[in-house]
Amino acid sequence: MKSTGHKALVWVEDVSLLVIALLAVIAMGGEIWTMIQKMHVGLADLLLLFIYLEVLAMVGLYLKSGRLPVRMPLYIVIVALARYMILDMKNLDTTRMLAVSGAMLVIAIAILVIRYGHVKFPYIGNNKNNQ
Repeated sequence: MKSTGHKALVWVEDVSLLVIALLAVIAMGGEIWTMIQKMHVGLADLLLLFIYLEVLAMVGLYLKSGRLPVRMPLYIVIVALARYMILDMKNLDTTRMLAVSGAMLVIAIAILVIRYGHVKFPYIGNNKNNQ
């Protein structure tokens, strides 16, 4: 029973990840189609495509290794905050701009701390294939 439940959860997880990947590809296609129609590509458009690409890479890495890459969502957040700043720069006051920049700095420091932890204290034998 326990093995069947675990297999069912793994199956649901894999199907959900494939749905996320498919929806990211559809969203990328829609964004590219919008750029083609407007005949204009802006920095915000490229950053949005980069976010979709990072989501796809994160799904691929998880399916390949069985590990949820903790740093990749943090990279996505930094890019999303940069995109937010670019799109709303005219509407951001100094305090809000400093707050968003500070959030990006805190996330970057968190990435460095996580990376240091992975180098200093590596995981051994903890992947999907060994379970």
